[in-house]
Order: sequence, then C-alpha cells, then structure tokens
Amino acid sequence: MQAAASGVAPDVRFNPVLLKPGSDRSSQVVLLGEAVDTVTAANYRSLRHRLATTVFDTLAELRAEYDVVVCEGAGSPAEINLRDGDFVNMGLARHAGLPAIVVGDIDRGGVFAALFGTVALLSPEDQALVAGFVVNKFRGDPGLLRPGLDMITAVTGRAVLGVLPWHLDLWLDAEDSLAYGRVLGRPAPPRGTQWLRVAVVRLPRISNATDAEALATEPGVRVRLTIEPAELADADLVVLPGSKSTVDDLAWLRDTGLADAVTAHAASGRPVLGICGGFQMLGTLIHDEVESRRGTVPGLGLLPVEVTFGPRKTLAQSVGTAFGSVPVHGYEIHHGYVSRADPSLAPLIQYTDGRAEGAAQGNVFGTHWHGAFESDEFRRRFLAEAARLAGRHGFLVAPDTAFAAVRERTLDLLGDLVEEHLDTDALWRLVEAGPPPGLPFIPPGAPAPA
Repeated sequence: MQAAASGVAPDVRFNPVLLKPGSDRSSQVVLLGEAVDTVTAANYRSLRHRLATTVFDTLAELRAEYDVVVCEGAGSPAEINLRDGDFVNMGLARHAGLPAIVVGDIDRGGVFAALFGTVALLSPEDQALVAGFVVNKFRGDPGLLRPGLDMITAVTGRAVLGVLPWHLDLWLDAEDSLAYGRVLGRPAPPRGTQWLRVAVVRLPRISNATDAEALATEPGVRVRLTIEPAELADADLVVLPGSKSTVDDLAWLRDTGLADAVTAHAASGRPVLGICGGFQMLGTLIHDEVESRRGTVPGLGLLPVEVTFGPRKTLAQSVGTAFGSVPVHGYEIHHGYVSRADPSLAPLIQYTDGRAEGAAQGNVFGTHWHGAFESDEFRRRFLAEAARLAGRHGFLVAPDTAFAAVRERTLDLLGDLVEEHLDTDALWRLVEAGPPPGLPFIPPGAPAPA
C-alpha cells in the first residue's frame, strides 16, 4: 500500500527485514524477501548484526535512488529493553542521522504522557533527532486539544506538527488485524434485495488479513471478523484466512469449537473459503516438520488434499485465470504445498502455464494466493457463486466496483488530510535540512544498563 501511495512498484528493499511470528516465543526471519532462519529471544542476538548491516546498506541504496525516503519504525522508539542493538527505530535514525517524528495514537488514550515519556526515556543522542510530534486519530473539536498541544511543546521544546482526524473511510490496507473492529469497513447498501453475510475467523496468528478487505469493498457484503462459533452458524460465507502458524491455529479452532462450526457450515451446503493457511486447514492431512514441527496432523477433511511443508518458502507474484477465462492475480508466501490431491478435484485457479492452483469442490474452496480478490471480475464471480450456494438469490454483485479505484480514493483522502492538518512546510524542512540543532534534552534520559 505504501508503494502504491508513492507511485512506485513494490520492492523487497522497502521492508528488508521481516520478523514473522510463528509462535509466542519464536519468529521466522525474512531477509530481502527470503526466509533465512527461525529465531527466539535467546538466539536473536547472534543474528542481529547481519540484519542491521542489511538494513543500513539497503537504506543507503534507496537514498541513492530516490529523492526522499521515509522510514517507518517498528513498535515504539522507547522500547528501552531493546535499544541495545536496535536497527529499526532510533538505531536506524542514529546510524543515518535521520530526523524523527513521534506519532501518538490518541484513540488508545494517554497520548500526551506517551509523547513526553517517549522522548524522556531516550538518550541525549537519540533525543537530538526527535524533531516533533503528530497526533493521530483525533475525534472532536481540535480547539479542545490546543492547550495540551501547547503544553507538550513547552515541556519538550518540540512542536506538534499537526493533528490528524479519525476518519471512517480510512480502513483499507490495515497494518494488522488489531486495527479492525468486528465489522470490516463501511458496508454499502446492497444492489439487490439481500445482503451477503461473510464471517472471517479471527485466528490468533492471522496473516494477510487484508484479503478480506477486498470482499468488504463490495456493496451489500457485510464482512465480520469473529471468534464465536454461533456467528459462523449465522453467516452465508465462512472464510478461514491466512495464518502465521497453520497447525497451531488449527488446534485453536478445535479447542474453541470453531472447527465443528466450520464443518457444520459446510455440511449445510453453504460456502466455505480457505486462503493460504486456511486452505491448508481444509485438507485431510498436514505434514509439518518445518513450521510447527508437529509432524502429521489431521485437517478438517473438507477438501481431498494433503499439504506438506517444505523447507523453502514459496514467494511469488502470480497470475492466472479462474471460472474459465476470468483473469486473476495475487501473491504467494507459504511453506506448505499440495503434495497429494484427488485426481478429480477441480482447481479454483489455473496459472497461465496451465498448472492447477487451489481447489473447488461443491461448496468448499481454497487457494494459496493472497490478494486474489483484488481482481474485480474474479471477486464478483466468486461472490455470485457464494450467494447462490447460500440461497441468497436476492443478492446482486455490483458491476462497477473497482478495488484499485477504492484504494486510490483512500490514498487521496489520506493525502488530503495530511495536507490540511499537518504543517507540511515544517515536514519539508526536516526532509531537506535534517534535525534542527539545539533541541533540548528532557530528563531523565535512557536508564543506565542493569
């Protein structure tokens, strides 16, 4: 989404290091688009120097190619337990001499304490780079906030560069599923006489949750994220999304009763869709010696496929056709692959070279492709089929919904809000001149190492 906003093609260098949680205590390391290791808190330190070197070198490359490079931190810059060896927040800013802006989410509460405390817990060298603040997601009269903005400037010596309002229409391309409420997006009225109700299971380790956003752009489609079995029973279409840890999330489905609700939904003849990890869960067996290392575990048994996890991750931009000749594009990022399938099983998608992808059997569908439902005609054909299977004969797909246009309108809206509510002249001064000299130190500063 950030690449689209910048008008450039996505490049793995824009996110050179990705730590993809695989469990509560371990993460897979993806370095420049390639999975290279699995780390825990105990052994992460041994890999950190290699990752930092890659990040620093990548930033230097990008700065040589582009006029402006904006670096988004990960988490908080005041994670004092992680500052030693940090290369994603103030460690990166210090290395490259970057001016930093601290953005506070007022929707979560305590924004003034967060802004002040963030600066006050940084070392003098880090504080010298923090050039201002932005308050995000404000609801209400900005005049009521003004005394607080003046006070935070007085006690820190740093200006608040603007207050961005909370806006209902800024929901597309959420960074993670925590940004979602129970209902996704802003459902537009149906074109026909009936709504299509979609329930997306909010897996504990949900991955690429934006797949469901494309469905929610359609008029008359109400997409709800849920962990309640009863809400699956009330849905027309049930979606099992991607997962950072397929086998662990499958066990959670069984523990919570959601697995029984999914199978009951399928048994009723209503449609079920699995995407990537969700697709893998729908099969008969999962052989996993890579991700969870649980060996062979039974799937939900809704599709006659077996999935095996390989050591090398599939990473691809993919194109093909579905429903005969409907074009579809997406991207793949998964260890699991279909190692055995019933010969009579129909694919959901076919690659341009004729290879089969995913599965479609009766009312159960699966694909490894993320982003496929951003393809407008494919999304419409699938939703029409889902409505037919669910008995929602009064639901009509809209012939004019264009996902790319919806995304563009979202980006334009965000750009307009930034232009209206932020001090863009001050931002440009930071871009051109770097951190202003003489920014005051705010005690106590970073605590001494234990």
